[in-house]
Amino acid sequence: MNQKNREIDWSRLNEIIAEHCQERWSLIPLVQEIQNEYGYIPPDAIPIIADKLKLFPSAVQGVISFYAQLYTEPRGRNTVRVCRGTACHVRGGKTILKLVKKELGIDEGETTDDLEYTLETVACIGVCALAPSLVINQQVYGRMNPKKVGQLFKRKDENHEPA
Repeated sequence: MNQKNREIDWSRLNEIIAEHCQERWSLIPLVQEIQNEYGYIPPDAIPIIADKLKLFPSAVQGVISFYAQLYTEPRGRNTVRVCRGTACHVRGGKTILKLVKKELGIDEGETTDDLEYTLETVACIGVCALAPSLVINQQVYGRMNPKKVGQLFKRKDENHEPA
């Protein structure tokens, strides 16, 4: 079964909502906890959340879409962030992004079908001296070139944890 379409434990969702539904201001902590539980906020949960908090579903969706760290689609176990800053751009960041897209078979903002990787671009990683660079989870990979990109994603089962 495609993991993106996995079943949601609705009883657990209702437990989480019950813990937070006493106050309207609890919407953000509520959706954060739901995301922590499921890895994202299932779109089908939005009307349920709205009903319990006595809000319009559009208000709930508006809050979720406002915050970049809240997601309504499953995310990968590893988040790849490719820098688009000036130093990275000048030193070949566009090529690095193109190669990462090819290696993962996804575009910016997408997640691989196996939920292993989510690809994002960022304005700046803050390691301009290492340009072009990318980050996988919290691990920075600098001075990237086509060979390094290939090696980095050669073993997709590699654990991309900080050293």
